[in-house]
Amino acid sequence: MRPKLFLFGALCILLSGSCTTPSANGHDGHDHETENHIHAAEDPATHDHDHETSEEAHASGEIVLPPDKALAAGVKTDTVRSGIFHQVIRTSGQVLPAQGGESCVVAPVSGLVTFNNKVTEGMAVTEGNTLLLLSAKNLAEGDPVMKARVAYETARKEYERMKALLPKKIVSEKDYQQALQAYETARISYEAIGGTQTDDGLAVRSPISGYVKNLMVKEGEYVTVGQQLATITQDRRLALRADVSERYYQALPSITSANFRTPYNDQVYELAALNGRLLSYAKAANDGNHYLPVTFEFDNRGTVVPGAFVEIFLLSTPKDNVIAIPRTALTEEQGSFYVYLQVDKECYRKQLVTTGADDGQRVQILSGLKPGQRFVSQGAYQVKLAGATSAIPAHTHEH
Repeated sequence: MRPKLFLFGALCILLSGSCTTPSANGHDGHDHETENHIHAAEDPATHDHDHETSEEAHASGEIVLPPDKALAAGVKTDTVRSGIFHQVIRTSGQVLPAQGGESCVVAPVSGLVTFNNKVTEGMAVTEGNTLLLLSAKNLAEGDPVMKARVAYETARKEYERMKALLPKKIVSEKDYQQALQAYETARISYEAIGGTQTDDGLAVRSPISGYVKNLMVKEGEYVTVGQQLATITQDRRLALRADVSERYYQALPSITSANFRTPYNDQVYELAALNGRLLSYAKAANDGNHYLPVTFEFDNRGTVVPGAFVEIFLLSTPKDNVIAIPRTALTEEQGSFYVYLQVDKECYRKQLVTTGADDGQRVQILSGLKPGQRFVSQGAYQVKLAGATSAIPAHTHEH
């Protein structure tokens, strides 16, 4: 019995000590009073608004890009408008020299090529400039210029002799006409090359002013009469040939102009801005070719390379009340296209759109945009990168 009484007494002492400790009750009372005091000092409406605003910023998916950073990133905005947009036939083609814009330089005589001055492709030349020299002095066939001069002098003397004897009936009219013909032939041949003869050989000159497009011979090469030596192009007017599929045959009469994009600088050119005009379109396909050529002509402003293959956007029937935006406003994600709308001066929102025809500069929008909305016309990818950050700061703009 004594051990049981001892344990019962120890238990009573412990229970009485825990119930009469003043520090525990005082501490609990202080904490609750302080907590109530802090919550009473806070404005519940302000606390709830900040919480809701932060939740709204994250839930809406808006992108915050301050105006100064947007300006530095090249972000520009514009207003959605409806207007005229042409139906587009997208194809490929080639830039060609316009008719009469090129001239071939051929060898007037046979001989060895000597470049008097440095001649390179792309070099500017003027009409009458010496491109190269042809010489046959050390060849077995002899100098063609000297041979032409000898033939001319011989034919001239024979003609003059016949002319003096004809009135005396010493020579026949037939012999006189043969001498006259031989003289004229020799004179034409000699005058064609005699005036360009120099001490180093026969000078071959540029027939027109322009640029050396192709140089087809090298120093010391032997050429024959009539062989092509170079091509001179003026490049003032160029031709654009579009190869159109036969399925668009019915739409060919409605084509009015075109835009084209070059592969070397990815720039889109408008024929309307280059004084361009439609020359012709084919009425039938050529043998072995299932494409119909459509040909335009335009001014060359020095940035288009003749011979280049280009992407062409043929413009046909115009349509009114169409929403079209610059291609630079679109971003693509897994085959879908998006535009960034400007909510306020520093906030943007990604908008899914459905695209239609593309004329190389603008894209038709079938759905997703309405007139009057503000969108990012340039720098869309910079806005996209700004939205890729994991932390989106809260903002207090009003919707």
